[in-house]
Amino acid sequence: MISSICDISATVLRREIQHGHLSARELLTAHIERIELCNPHVNALITLDLDAAMTQALHADERQAHNEPLGLLHGLPIVHKDCFLTRGMRTTHGSPLYRDYIPDVTTLLVQREQNAGAVTLGKSNIPEFCAGSHTFNALFGATRNPYDLSRSAGGSSGGAAAALACGMTTLADGSDMGGSLRNPASFCNVVGLRPSPGRVPQWPTVNPFNALTVVGPMGRTVGDVALLLATMAGHDPRDPFSIEQDPARFLGALERDVRGSKVAFASTWGGLPMDAEILRMTMAQVPVLEALGAHVEMACPDFSRADDAFQILRGVAFELAYGELAASHPDAFKSSVHWNIGVGRRANGTDIARAEKARAAIFLEMHSFMRSHDFLIGPVSQVPPFPIEWDYVPSIDGVPMNNYIDWMRSGYYLSLTGHPAISVPCGFTHDGLPVGVQIVGRYREERALLEFAHSFEQAVPCRQRLPPLVKID
Repeated sequence: MISSICDISATVLRREIQHGHLSARELLTAHIERIELCNPHVNALITLDLDAAMTQALHADERQAHNEPLGLLHGLPIVHKDCFLTRGMRTTHGSPLYRDYIPDVTTLLVQREQNAGAVTLGKSNIPEFCAGSHTFNALFGATRNPYDLSRSAGGSSGGAAAALACGMTTLADGSDMGGSLRNPASFCNVVGLRPSPGRVPQWPTVNPFNALTVVGPMGRTVGDVALLLATMAGHDPRDPFSIEQDPARFLGALERDVRGSKVAFASTWGGLPMDAEILRMTMAQVPVLEALGAHVEMACPDFSRADDAFQILRGVAFELAYGELAASHPDAFKSSVHWNIGVGRRANGTDIARAEKARAAIFLEMHSFMRSHDFLIGPVSQVPPFPIEWDYVPSIDGVPMNNYIDWMRSGYYLSLTGHPAISVPCGFTHDGLPVGVQIVGRYREERALLEFAHSFEQAVPCRQRLPPLVKID
């Protein structure tokens, strides 16, 4: 019998441990059993050190027994995205070039999670160099959707989302350039938050001034995500965007009276092609929001300049990060990464200036728009989870996609603005596939966004529907 404590939220489990009703070792043992049950089917966790995890859990119980101060994540199992460095534990970046790479440093957000008492289980699967919103690579293969093993779990934090959905971990971290925290959360019926740039400082990084890529939390509930954000956030001088605010602002009850909130609703993000099921389920949230007391207006900022700007700026970031490596090891990179690097390599000063001007205009447009709206809501992804065999979505509603990230414009439009965005489950398609809604808040106002998302989550309780793999008899 697999223990159902694996399906309880991290915030509740944290209370149970602190009150002495549950030990870190008991919780870890249950999660090891769940990993043995589910991971062979979904392929979400690709590097595990369960002996080391049990040692960590033992030390956590000993600290509690000696009445020592306990961290925010005391005793809670966690998995780290395989692009984050973990000292002494393999970090492959989903690439054969790093098949046996064991770093001697640990990424800052992982340090903070471990210092807060989290128990590291291992690493979650990613696409090669986190490129794309479908998790597959030549080293480990594809991560499958827990609700339908023939479907994608999304990406690039797909392993993290699938592990959370299966109850193989209580919390997970991830990164997001074009939707990589939000898309897999939507595909797997969990919650993923893309914070404002600088909310969670990044170190080490080859590109500290890259505001397109952020790192952030994933969990099964909005409350879990808030707890993990409180651990990750906080100033670090090595990140030039780092925000100097007390991360404790994200702790405490998220209950809030959201009546009177002004919500802009963008069902197609200004005319993007949408799968019919996504459009149906997105529109079904309007009466939910109105029942919460929100004032809903059909409106959307102007994203007409977003595609060119994002593609160029993303390409420049890829050329900076991987250009030299791809030139020296061309056979080790998939074609989509070569294409992305090529976009950046071919961009000249005029192209980059045009992209930066467009990004500035989009930010100012969004800032002005959000002065008259508290939140902006629309689909996370333009399609539901798609067949595992596809590298990417070839077309949507009859409209061809030009490249491997075209189908994620609903994600990367918001990345360009820098505004915080969260994916919250909103239901299931007629075929039983999870779908999330994207809620966008005002710039650097993650607390208000989390409170509103929590209210929405209470009105649309999707977590009770577990993946078929983990149903308890």
